[in-house]
Amino acid sequence: MNYLVAENLTKSYGEKLLFEDISFSIEQGQKIALIAKNGAGKSSLLNILMGFDIPDNGKVSIHKNIKISYLKQGVDNDNNNTINEIIYNSDNQYLSALREYNKCLEQISSENKTKETEKALEEAISKMDNLNAWDYENKVKEILSRFKINDLNQLYKNLSGGQKKKVSLAKALIEQADLLFLDEPTNHLDISMIEWLENYLAKQKQSLLLVTHDRYFLDNVCNEIIELDDYKLFRYKGNFEYFLKKKAERKATEEQKIEKAKNLYKKELEWINRQPQARATKSKARIDAFKGLKEQAFKKIDEPKTELKINMSRIGKKILEIKNVSKAYDHKNIITDFSYIFKRGERIGIVGENGVGKSTLLNLITGDITPDKGEVVVGQTINFGYYNQNGIFSPEDKRVIDIVKDIAEKIEYDKKTISASVFLSYFNFSDTLQYNFYSNLSGGEKRRLYLLITLLKNPNFLILDEPTNDLDILTLSMLEEFLKKYQGCLMIVSHDRHLLDNMVDHIFSFEGNGKIKDYPGNYSYYKEKKAIYQSITKQSKQTKKEKKPVAAKQNNKPTYKQKQEFETLSQEIDSLETEKKAILENLNNGTQDVKRLQELSGRYQEIEKLLEIKSDRWLELSEIM
Repeated sequence: MNYLVAENLTKSYGEKLLFEDISFSIEQGQKIALIAKNGAGKSSLLNILMGFDIPDNGKVSIHKNIKISYLKQGVDNDNNNTINEIIYNSDNQYLSALREYNKCLEQISSENKTKETEKALEEAISKMDNLNAWDYENKVKEILSRFKINDLNQLYKNLSGGQKKKVSLAKALIEQADLLFLDEPTNHLDISMIEWLENYLAKQKQSLLLVTHDRYFLDNVCNEIIELDDYKLFRYKGNFEYFLKKKAERKATEEQKIEKAKNLYKKELEWINRQPQARATKSKARIDAFKGLKEQAFKKIDEPKTELKINMSRIGKKILEIKNVSKAYDHKNIITDFSYIFKRGERIGIVGENGVGKSTLLNLITGDITPDKGEVVVGQTINFGYYNQNGIFSPEDKRVIDIVKDIAEKIEYDKKTISASVFLSYFNFSDTLQYNFYSNLSGGEKRRLYLLITLLKNPNFLILDEPTNDLDILTLSMLEEFLKKYQGCLMIVSHDRHLLDNMVDHIFSFEGNGKIKDYPGNYSYYKEKKAIYQSITKQSKQTKKEKKPVAAKQNNKPTYKQKQEFETLSQEIDSLETEKKAILENLNNGTQDVKRLQELSGRYQEIEKLLEIKSDRWLELSEIM
């Protein structure tokens, strides 16, 4: 069954054409990803499908019996309602029943019980029973808790942008619509939230149209991709890798057609020029065909052909050293006694829940804030390129080309000098966009310009704080290709697991209460290791619970096996402490290559975990001894 049919849609704003004569449908159970460059019209298309905007031509037909929910990219800053009022303001019958039930509970808890309030509560409970809405209530509570939405009496307008987006996303999920439109749902979510949302959507039977830059999320949730490109719509049944392959084949076919059209155009142009202007025998049909041929022959394929390579300033022997740094805000430990010596060419990913202190670490490194304790020592040759979440601050509204020229009129690029305009074109800024004012750019275009400017400063220590937010999926692929060849130091804070898997060789994990742990390997390896550590710790705690009663029954007298285990543990702990000390010396002497440093770092983490487990068991046995 078709839930939605879009026929021959065309939309433009002024002289800017977004799409022309596009048609598609969404059927029951389909989960579709919508891909396009920033500014190509993804959000505009969703607004048209929802009826918030009208197309220049074409129409949208929606099945009359289905319900649609929509998570838009922006947030409503003027909403004066509480979170509770927003979540439960719906015509969904389950939410309506829940709203009445919660209202009755509040009245009884805040007032003296009366016959009226008790009767209203009984009726609300009866309605919940009839609808079997108690499971639905548990589902609502789970969704809210997953997004850490706890105080439902908060005013929506007082929340941060990220919190507002989570409330809007929770509402879209809770409404249990037949068809769900999600515009960049993973923005402002940490990795654990993204993974939960990914699993949740994959299991739901509802239809989905999704705009996302997260490639793992796309592959795990969607089974089809539609792309807006060159004002048209192209459909692909497969994952993101399949899309890239088929897109490349399509572009190659288009280039072949253009080349053939150019060759034919030359021949037809000679024929046109040979014929006397007054001769009536000239074929009108052939002349008309010549006009269409000219349009085809001079068609531009807007794809960057040049590999992105930026000159990097020289990097010296001393990079960066963090010495016993601590930082707290309002008596909350953000970073506690953290030390690290950076090596040449290191690539570090930073993960942790939102608000745990990831950006604080970056700001300490760049000197934007100072530590409460310890120090950060930066090498003399280090030139930071810091792409942070605040974006460009432009005191006056300038044209894009002028913003770039303020940094450099001519740019050293791939062993040659090019103009600012040519450099911008490599980042998919067309001539029209280059002479557009900054204020007229879309959010994604502003972020893309900010990325360009960060790289333009030739950093040898590149810091990227959530670079994937608001960037389109194609720009991210281009960024990845650049980062693979980048030879400086790299630090990335990101919830994009694909980026972390392909770009970093170890992970700084914020574990809570100011503790930062270093895990060797990429994100997938880190996740696997952490799961093992958590499993070992859980087993260790379970062993303690099971064995303590046994010891009590034996009047705390150690058995022969316990004595042997105690002696063995003492020897093993001493041996591990010796090995740990030796590894620390090797890590700090600066003589190891990158591969050996990774091996040593991995072993150091294993030793720490083993010491924790063995020490706990040793203490348990020492009490019996």
